[in-house]
Amino acid sequence: MMRRLLHGSMILLCATVSAAQEQPATVSVLVPIVGSVVGVNDVHWKTDVTLYNDAQESLFVALQLPTAPDQPIIAFTLPPGATQKFTDVIGEAFGMERALSPLIVETLGKRSVRIGASIYGLHGTEVTPPETLPIAYTDLSFPLQTLSGLSFSDVFRTNIGLVNLGESEATFTLALQRVAGRNIAVTRITIPPNAVRHNSIQSLFPMITKGDDFAIVVEMTGSKSSVYASVIDNATSEARFISPSVGAPDARYTGLLSK
Repeated sequence: MMRRLLHGSMILLCATVSAAQEQPATVSVLVPIVGSVVGVNDVHWKTDVTLYNDAQESLFVALQLPTAPDQPIIAFTLPPGATQKFTDVIGEAFGMERALSPLIVETLGKRSVRIGASIYGLHGTEVTPPETLPIAYTDLSFPLQTLSGLSFSDVFRTNIGLVNLGESEATFTLALQRVAGRNIAVTRITIPPNAVRHNSIQSLFPMITKGDDFAIVVEMTGSKSSVYASVIDNATSEARFISPSVGAPDARYTGLLSK
């Protein structure tokens, strides 16, 4: 009887290993946000994305907008040494007029294609200088992150992005600071699954007074939550993308939720 059980277990184990081995490996990379949206002063914000295959073999690539309606996906094969550029990735690649979403780039194989992305604004015939977006080749989901160098004045405005790519809702607790460790105001927002919320800093903190060098410390739930910010020149519409740093700027920080 014991031999039969052992034999059966070995068959099951081999079948499981075989099934796992048959699953092709994929590498997933995240562009923090791409969009085709109209902003202040009727500026049309666009995102260009470039993919480059630096491998010696063709790579199968899939692009997805996880927070856009119907979560659209496109897929194609990129030959070795080839480059694929999407000018206005929302319109050219996905055929959508308006959307705002992180972009997931999934490559079939053990390594990703190389990715470049930039945002810029169009106002009539004028084009703002493109701002390069950071590409997350590794998982950057951390429960505590800080956005620094934020401004709200007659010269600059700031937008804050809260992203939840998880399967359940996530809570974001944001603490506005001018001095590290000293909260001016705290707000808490719940974001549904596969959603992004893009807000001006003053809509998140209505009592804010004008100033520069604000920081927002963000404590978030969910394993696939992230934040970003953009600081925009009111006169020229030139944008500066702000990536979060991990942790809080003050080592004495003990948690926002407990305060």
